[in-house]
Amino acid sequence: MELHEISVTVLAKNSRKYLKEVLKALAPFGEVLLYDTGSTDDTIEIAKTFPNVKVVKAPFVGFGPTHNMASAAAANDWILSIDSDEVVTPALVDALKTEELDPKAVYAFPRHNYFNGKFIKCCGWYPDRQIRIYNRIKTRFSDDQVHEAIISEGMRYSTLQAPIIHYSYGSISDFLAKMQTYSTLFAEQNRGKRHSSPMKALLHAAFAMFKSYILKRGFLYGYEGLVISMYNCHTAYYKYLKLYEANCQLKQHRKDVNKD
Repeated sequence: MELHEISVTVLAKNSRKYLKEVLKALAPFGEVLLYDTGSTDDTIEIAKTFPNVKVVKAPFVGFGPTHNMASAAAANDWILSIDSDEVVTPALVDALKTEELDPKAVYAFPRHNYFNGKFIKCCGWYPDRQIRIYNRIKTRFSDDQVHEAIISEGMRYSTLQAPIIHYSYGSISDFLAKMQTYSTLFAEQNRGKRHSSPMKALLHAAFAMFKSYILKRGFLYGYEGLVISMYNCHTAYYKYLKLYEANCQLKQHRKDVNKD
């Protein structure tokens, strides 16, 4: 595959921390579309220093829809979707040069996740294969607000062995910020569609901790394994607690409307 036939889309907001490394790795591609959803740091200024990068500014409308808007703004039908904290390895670039991409297929590759300077292989973080290469004429991202994915139903699934590097969380504050964002989007996405309760939130949290720390071997990774497992536990808890709150507010709103 000729790399100029692939557009790389990167969703970004205040992404300066790793952006230079991310964009340097994408230098072999003809078009990199940085889709900025409201940066207040120098993300856009950094992006403009790379000649193959095109910047598009737009509001964030949920992860799935925003990915699809970025794809629609690209010049090519072949899309490689990368986050602003993910670095494409030279091995993956070389693999794409020799791969004959099939429009009826979606392509996955492993993602190597790092936290606190360590390559994490526990808590479900490895091998963490991600479908990120697709032809936008044949498929797209789901419309989910969170936990979005490229729709692979009816498509051939193909795996590339070369990985990308993911600097998932740089600090505890990053964990807290993502927990807040993802739990809120989960509640918005599922309000009125899924039942929840404080007890259900507690049970989901307990199972997430058990799964991550015991079944997924977080206990073997010391401090990092404990932090990641606790993050998974708290995210599950607040996802369902926020959903419970959102459902209660929706019920009250419907009662108020019926009274009128």
